[in-house]
Amino acid sequence: MTDQADFALNLHRVAVPDPSTTACWSPFSVASALALAREAARGETRAELDGLLSDFDPADALDVPELAVANTLWADDDLTLDPGFSLTSSVRRTAFNDPSTVRKLVNTDVAETTRGLVPELLDSPPPADAAAIIVNALYLKVGWLTPFAAWDTAPKPFHAPGGDVDVPTMKVTGKFRYAHRDGWQTIVLPADSGVEAVVLLPDSSLDQPLSPSAFEASDLTRLELSLPKVDVRAKFALKEAVRQLGVERMFARDADFSGLSPDERMFVDDVVHEAVLRIDEEGLEGAAATAVTFRTVSIEIPVDPVVVTVDRPFLLAVRHAASKAVYFLAQVARP
Repeated sequence: MTDQADFALNLHRVAVPDPSTTACWSPFSVASALALAREAARGETRAELDGLLSDFDPADALDVPELAVANTLWADDDLTLDPGFSLTSSVRRTAFNDPSTVRKLVNTDVAETTRGLVPELLDSPPPADAAAIIVNALYLKVGWLTPFAAWDTAPKPFHAPGGDVDVPTMKVTGKFRYAHRDGWQTIVLPADSGVEAVVLLPDSSLDQPLSPSAFEASDLTRLELSLPKVDVRAKFALKEAVRQLGVERMFARDADFSGLSPDERMFVDDVVHEAVLRIDEEGLEGAAATAVTFRTVSIEIPVDPVVVTVDRPFLLAVRHAASKAVYFLAQVARP
C-alpha cells in the first residue's frame, strides 16, 4: 500500500464522485504543485499539507526520459521572495497588474511543456489582487513493451452506464502481471522506461470499495486482453475537493505562506487542473497541468471600479485639505 496510491484514490473519490462520469486527472501533477505550496507554508498551513501529501517526493518519479516536467513560480515584479523558496522551482517575473498578460504567459508556457495538449489551463485571468501562481506541467509519451496489433482492433460492445455502445477495442495475447481479489481485476501493462499502465476492472461497478493494494499484481499470467482505446480530457477546480480532504487553512486569510514571501500575507485562491490521456495500439500519451493561485490579504476585496466620465458642465473646487479653505471654485460649462 503506497502513499501515492492513497493520495490518488482519496482525491479521486471527492474530485470524481459520479461513477458514470468519464474523467482523468494527474495525481502526480496535483501533488507536485501542492508540494511546492507546502514548501512555502508554515505552521498549521504546513501541517495540513503534510497530512495530505505525506512523504510525497516528485523526484522519485522523474528518471523517465520520455517525461517532461516543469515546475514554475510566476511571481509579481514587486513581490519579495524568500531566497530559499525561489531555489525550489523556476521563477518567472511579470506584472500581475496586467492579469490578461499573466494568463497568456502561463497558458503559453503550459502549452509548450504539454506539447499543445493543454493549451488553456487558465480559463480566465487571475484575480486583481493575485501575486503569484505555482504551476506544474507534465507530458509523457511511451510505447508498450507488448504492442497491440492494429489489425486486431475492431468495434466491440462496451457496457456503459447509459447502455451498451460499440467502441474501438484493441486485443493482445501475452503474459502480464495479473491479480483478481476483493472484487477487482488488476492488469499491469508494461511500457518503456519503467512506465506501466494499471487497468483496474471491477466485478460489478466503479463505486464498489477499492483499496490501494488493488494497484499491485505480481503473478505473470497469460491473458487474452481486450481493451478499449482511450481518449479522455477533463478539467477541475480542485479547491473544494482539497478542502474535503482536510486542507482548509491554506484557503483562509490567516494562511501562513511566509516561506514564499516574508513581506506579503497571502492565501490560496484556487487550485485548477487539466489532464489528457490517450491510449492506442502503440502506447500511451498523457499531459497535465496544475495551477495554485495566491492572492494577497487586503482589508477589502477589490471590486469593479465605478466609471465616471466628466462630459458635461461641472464645478471644480481647489481647496486646502486640512482646513477645507477653498482657494478656487470654478464652474466649467465649456472647457
